[in-house]
Amino acid sequence: MTDLRIGIVGTGAVGSRVARQLAGTSGVHVLLADYPGGTSDRVATSIGASVTVVGAMHEELGLDAVVLATPVPQVALAERFVLAGTSVVSVSDDRDDVWRLWGLDDLAKERGVTVVVGAGFAPGLSCLLARHAASSFASVDELHVYKHGTGGPACARQHHKALRSTAQIWRDGDWRSRAGGSGRELGWFPDPIGAHDCYNAELPDPFVLLRAFPDVGRISARLSATRRDRFTSRLPMLRKPHVEGALGALRVEVRGLRDGQRQAEVLGAIDRPAVAAGAVAAVAALRLAVPNTHPGTVALGDVRIDTTAFLADLAQRGVRAARFTGDHR
Repeated sequence: MTDLRIGIVGTGAVGSRVARQLAGTSGVHVLLADYPGGTSDRVATSIGASVTVVGAMHEELGLDAVVLATPVPQVALAERFVLAGTSVVSVSDDRDDVWRLWGLDDLAKERGVTVVVGAGFAPGLSCLLARHAASSFASVDELHVYKHGTGGPACARQHHKALRSTAQIWRDGDWRSRAGGSGRELGWFPDPIGAHDCYNAELPDPFVLLRAFPDVGRISARLSATRRDRFTSRLPMLRKPHVEGALGALRVEVRGLRDGQRQAEVLGAIDRPAVAAGAVAAVAALRLAVPNTHPGTVALGDVRIDTTAFLADLAQRGVRAARFTGDHR
């Protein structure tokens, strides 16, 4: 591999994991830049010689790509890099931020660069699982995502906000609004997570998935939450989030026609969300942003992406998917 220079802005729970993943890849040199309160010096010291700390990311550094792992919003920073001719990988999980990142499509095409939108745990790994499952169907008419757990403090704050904000689900060609914390469903995740109540929330996954699956009739996304989570979501966060969340999980349901019958395929994953997000963003940078294979904005559920190869790369980095067996009706 030709030596690559990949920048990472933000060294929290996710950004530090991206740095470790990329620094462990032959031929990659990582440049780290903090946002206020970051820990780039400590992260660089713990990783070693393949990492350099810089005061700020800019075009003179000769970057092949940059990963944005800052708190949201990220769109202004992404636009700056696109204007400089640098491909961008965003791990944003904020619905409005993701929507605005899609607005960079024309500019990215004009500059000949790629903007990977939603390259984290969810959206990100969730989209890869949806596309991978959908590949075995003649047609797909429903996609449903269930998420359990959070990454670092920024992710925890976003989870808190999402539960109190209005959710959008895609239903038969139109967006339908649902109150955050409504629509309880029991979501079964891989062991040892097991079953948890999941609720509507202001999540970007339906927007990202619709972009990748424009003909699907129904798309939804839910967060797992306790009664306390639902109640306190209307209040300011009462305590400081943990530096990194505990074990998390995904469940992705795909429904449609296969072998002439209506069937369902359910894929899942279990990992610390920050760890999985770091691996997804690193592989996205290496497979999509650096080769710049798809100028413009792209989601990981895009039909042009080789999900089998992508998931194989993730498995080599310790992030593995599982297939649920049994009756999913």
